[in-house]
Amino acid sequence: MNKLFKIQQKIVPEIVKTAQQRYNILRGIYYNQPIGRRALAKILGLSERTIRNDLEFFEKNAFITITPAGTQITRIGEEFLIELDEYIKELRDISYLENRLENILGIKKVKLVNGAVPAGDLKAEIGRMASQLLQQEIKNGDILAVTGGTTLAQVAAEMTYSAESRDVTVVPGRGGLGEDVEIQANTIAAEIAKKLGGSYHLLHIPDNMAEENIYHITKEPTIKKTLEILKRANILIHGVGTAKDMAGRRGMDEKEINDLLNAGAVGEAFGFYFNSRGEIIYSTTSVGLNLDDLQAINKVIVVAGGENKAEAIISAVSPKYQDILITDEITARKIISLKGGEAEDRLAD
Repeated sequence: MNKLFKIQQKIVPEIVKTAQQRYNILRGIYYNQPIGRRALAKILGLSERTIRNDLEFFEKNAFITITPAGTQITRIGEEFLIELDEYIKELRDISYLENRLENILGIKKVKLVNGAVPAGDLKAEIGRMASQLLQQEIKNGDILAVTGGTTLAQVAAEMTYSAESRDVTVVPGRGGLGEDVEIQANTIAAEIAKKLGGSYHLLHIPDNMAEENIYHITKEPTIKKTLEILKRANILIHGVGTAKDMAGRRGMDEKEINDLLNAGAVGEAFGFYFNSRGEIIYSTTSVGLNLDDLQAINKVIVVAGGENKAEAIISAVSPKYQDILITDEITARKIISLKGGEAEDRLAD
């Protein structure tokens, strides 16, 4: 943490509490607009009086507009929220944790959502950070592959529409798992493509198809075309799941799940199940990208958050497969603790 913030904490320690409170209020408006004062107070667990005082401050600075329908954030407010993200990260010394995690996992970059975010908004914040990174990284001519899941669905939801068309192609990295359509890779790929101003190709095929059927179905012209494009992907964004959750999503019965867990599985990515040492102990048949393909992709971004995924992240994330990890401060501290380090909170009380 730089010297200025340390001095601020010593002279005016209340600045940390006030900054985090106003940050959460502005975020709360961003995600729930238009929203009334009473509803906002309930969501954030603050008094209406506190909310009223801070809303007056925001309105005076043109960060919000207050209408009969509720409070909404302005474009100025959205731009300020991005700046405030960085300020809160400095207050909480997030850069220190990002560096620690980069060294522990051996990957090029770690980006953390700060721990001041309410737990219920964690996935949305990870999605917002990932969508901003994608929009910065994507260039004309790129082929982006995406996987399914609730976190990737949030990345798509938080992405803003491009003002102009781009020569970008988005494809699902895997087949579907037969779950809610909103979190299928096909749905996510289409939404991201539309928001980027690009094009997309879909992969209408189950992810856990019987091996004897894979050869024939991959010869179908539209599927073959999508798979050919997928093999040329130069950017990938994917999630990581806990072994238990992903085994359930793949339709394994209770005995199969218990056998998998007893064998030491803690994390899953691309149908591969890893133990705590990062060793593959089981894999499913699938259509689409596999782990070996990741090594040929220029930039691989993994998004996952929540303390319950700490072990899964340790098991499935490595410099062999990924370049960038987007997670959250609490999960980062848990990972550091599990790896035998001290994830001390360096904020002043």
